[in-house]
Amino acid sequence: MGDLISPDNLKVTLIVGGALVICLLIIWGALRLRARRKVDRRLRKAANDILINFLVPDGIDREIHVPYALLTARGVIVIDVRDVNGHVFGSDAMEEWTVLSDRRRFTFSNPQHALFDRMAAVKRLLPDVPVEGFVVFTNRAQFSKGQPTHVRIFDQLVEELQQEKKEMPSGALDSYQAQWLQLRQEVAMS
Repeated sequence: MGDLISPDNLKVTLIVGGALVICLLIIWGALRLRARRKVDRRLRKAANDILINFLVPDGIDREIHVPYALLTARGVIVIDVRDVNGHVFGSDAMEEWTVLSDRRRFTFSNPQHALFDRMAAVKRLLPDVPVEGFVVFTNRAQFSKGQPTHVRIFDQLVEELQQEKKEMPSGALDSYQAQWLQLRQEVAMS
């Protein structure tokens, strides 16, 4: 029994355990990156153009991060993607939203407030373009009590945008194109 706890066995156990933890972290990171790329790819197909993970001035000498901005027939849609698993309970008026899953319960701040800040920052740069926004939850989220105003489920939004893109008349983006290109240039310089 004393041989099992020898310093050499302890070192080997720690090295193997550490290597296993590192492997699991690498696999977890790779799976998250793969899921993120799938989201990016589907949004690219649904929109006419897209900007991903960029900073814009917030109007008070700081910058605000925008996860996604899509150029569509509607104008520009700012999107914040959330990946939670479980039943989400939230409303426009609630400051804290709750997620209940089989294994855990947690709360987070109403994400619509940050979305509104992002929309306002983009709107400052695109004054003549309609700007709207959504907090988009992956398909693992369920809103059994109804979805707040600026919330969409990912597949529903993608299908909606793809349908609009199919039905879009030619020239529909002409009035937005110049400002969109200006936004694209400004983002590239920051």
